[in-house]
Amino acid sequence: MKTRFHGLSATCLAAIIALSTPELRAKDSSAMEVARELNKAFIEVADKVSPAVVVIAVAHKEDYVSPDEGGGFPELPPQFRRWFEEQFRERRDLEKRESRPNRRPDVFDGQGSGVVIREDGYIMTNRHVVEGASKIRVRFKDGKEYNGDIKGVDSYSDIAVIKIDATGLPTAKLGDSAKTRVGEFAIAIGAPFNLDYSVTFGHVSAKGRTGVIPPSMGGAAMDQDFIQTDASINPGNSGGPLVNIDGEVIGINTLIRSLNSGIGFAVPVNLAKQVADKLIESGKFARSWLGIYIRALNDHPNYKGLLNDVKAGVVVDAIPDDSPSAKSDLRPGDIITMVDSKPVATAQDLKYEVRSKDIGANVSLDVVRLDSDLNPKRMKIKVKTGEAPDDTMPVGMRRRAAPPAVSEETSKDLGVTVKSITREVAKEFGFEMTDGVVVTAVERDGIAATNGIRPGDIITEVNRKPVSSPREFRDALKDSSSKKGVLLNLNSQGVSQFKILKESTE
Repeated sequence: MKTRFHGLSATCLAAIIALSTPELRAKDSSAMEVARELNKAFIEVADKVSPAVVVIAVAHKEDYVSPDEGGGFPELPPQFRRWFEEQFRERRDLEKRESRPNRRPDVFDGQGSGVVIREDGYIMTNRHVVEGASKIRVRFKDGKEYNGDIKGVDSYSDIAVIKIDATGLPTAKLGDSAKTRVGEFAIAIGAPFNLDYSVTFGHVSAKGRTGVIPPSMGGAAMDQDFIQTDASINPGNSGGPLVNIDGEVIGINTLIRSLNSGIGFAVPVNLAKQVADKLIESGKFARSWLGIYIRALNDHPNYKGLLNDVKAGVVVDAIPDDSPSAKSDLRPGDIITMVDSKPVATAQDLKYEVRSKDIGANVSLDVVRLDSDLNPKRMKIKVKTGEAPDDTMPVGMRRRAAPPAVSEETSKDLGVTVKSITREVAKEFGFEMTDGVVVTAVERDGIAATNGIRPGDIITEVNRKPVSSPREFRDALKDSSSKKGVLLNLNSQGVSQFKILKESTE
């Protein structure tokens, strides 16, 4: 029998050695005692928390189409995805055979986990667990079952609250995820693969994980600040608790990188509780937002080697035309270093500082902006917050067709060709008349192409100089150099952005 020693501490390993070696067993009873105490601690945690953990069965609406038959987990291996798809089809076929005319029976084709947070029947889980539900059934470890109703969902954090008609329920103690330390024990409780009340353990592998969900899958809009753990998490664990050695909930298990990878992610309980309290109070979590696409300065390739005096901040990558920030003096390329005098170094830092502000409040941003010579200038900018919409994913964006031939200019240095904007061009592209020049061609493997500039983008400024014709575009480039860097402001499909085009030195 093959035994795996995964994630064991030095103390545990010493205890195992002591157990297996007769000579050491007599000499090192203290190590065995530590091992027994640790073993007892895990048992106590499972016994303490499991009564407050529930299994959630979901019957979906007739027209519901699951975005992922693998239970909402990205990157499932093909063989497991096929297994889930087959299970889904079998249940649908059974439903069709057994259904009577004009009546669709309840077929519970989805399952997840949850945790009771209030004794009067409030249960926290994941949004993707209850998405599209027509009926929800909640089962406790003692076998008692209740019908559940959705109290509210928050798509940004993937947190949901359901309510059952019960009182005096066992509740889980919510910890403080801000005090959670990397390396401490983490215990996951849930119902993976319909295996109810499975308990797995590992460690907190990392904190503050962002960018886990790709932007193409909605990650740019999500409130991401995950706890990473190597405790085994699988489909069905979603919505269940991740707890520490004291039996306190530190996170809500949400997704995995892939099966058996040892990489799972949980929403920190501090954020989950903040969201859940609002969902219970009003049925929604109204977020203040600035409506900007952002990235940490230290992760931004455009600023590499340009800002020696600015050590940390958040770069404004783009500003949609209909966002709150579009009405302010904030511009793409600005670096936000503080929000209301509080330093921000990551996208999540900024989201945290803004999310709980009153909607419509003015926030003061400390900003660093590059001038026409790419030198940094510091300033303060006021932005009036708005309410984040339920869905910020761009919908219906279409690629712009090539415009008719008009006056044009080509920059071989940048590898881009631009043309004037006329009413015919604006109509062809599907936008209102505006200042700028339209990109009509991008040289393959040129600097522009490698920086993501595409035909149909509208360049409005070159090194902070407004351009409204190919000639102005050419003149603005006269004193610039791609070796130093050329700063472009542009609008791509209704979103204001910036790019610094610079020759690679690698």
